[in-house]
Amino acid sequence: MKVYADKYGIGPWAVYEFNKDTVADMSVGGKRIDYAMRLAVTDIGGVQWELIEPLDEISDYARFLKEHGEGIHHVTLDTESYESALEFCKKNGLGSVQYGYWGRNFHYDYRDTRDDMKCIVELYGPEESFKWPEPVAVSELSSTQFKMTLL
Repeated sequence: MKVYADKYGIGPWAVYEFNKDTVADMSVGGKRIDYAMRLAVTDIGGVQWELIEPLDEISDYARFLKEHGEGIHHVTLDTESYESALEFCKKNGLGSVQYGYWGRNFHYDYRDTRDDMKCIVELYGPEESFKWPEPVAVSELSSTQFKMTLL
């Protein structure tokens, strides 16, 4: 987070903890299993940035770090209908890499698109009532140095 803020001016970051107390129905590779991570999020140029720190060796984030080191684990796609997107994935054999139900109204589901897209795709389904909970920490850093233009 420090490099993103100091070198590129990306921030401030809100930090959240995901674990068995904050996320229900966790699964990895389609199997019910509890995992833990720390998520830092910020928005810049209309793009949400996430930095994810696995807090155990169970999650797909831990697998990715072990195999590749730091880097882009997934790309998130906003969908008009989370349920329709899930049906599409099931119909096309795109298995679940990792899943969770955060809080009381936010689904996130990583689908295995690595063979064709060379990355994992995250589908998320916040319900209309979703509001970001209070973070466990907030950085003091701000986005002043770096501007991004999407082409």
